[in-house]
Amino acid sequence: MNIIFADSFYWIALLSPKDTWHSRVIKWSQSNSKQSLIITDGIIDEIFAHFSKQGDIMRGKVIELYQNILDDPSIQLISYNQELRQASIELYKKRPDKGYSLTDCISMVVMRNLNISEVLTNDKHFSQEGFVIIFSG
Repeated sequence: MNIIFADSFYWIALLSPKDTWHSRVIKWSQSNSKQSLIITDGIIDEIFAHFSKQGDIMRGKVIELYQNILDDPSIQLISYNQELRQASIELYKKRPDKGYSLTDCISMVVMRNLNISEVLTNDKHFSQEGFVIIFSG
């Protein structure tokens, strides 16, 4: 089975019953429970930031999700190093017309380095770089 990159879109939709994509993400997650996933520190940061002002219950769910990610052997958390950050800043500089965030660039560099072609997102920025987005429409 191939490895898939899990963008913050996926985790946010997974935790948010009111999210437009929630039911589709849940269905995908249930159908692919053994799927190997990659996530970065930046994605973790985005998830925590997204839920930071949504009250104690959601903040607790984010902490629980984070612990589940750490405990799940099918999920690999990639931490930043200077080489990864610099390569990502180079991509950021090369794409001034795209509106990529630095976190997007880090994700894309990780995906390229690990030969990952699919990403759990609906973010068109990834398809602009040649990656296959799992959730579109």
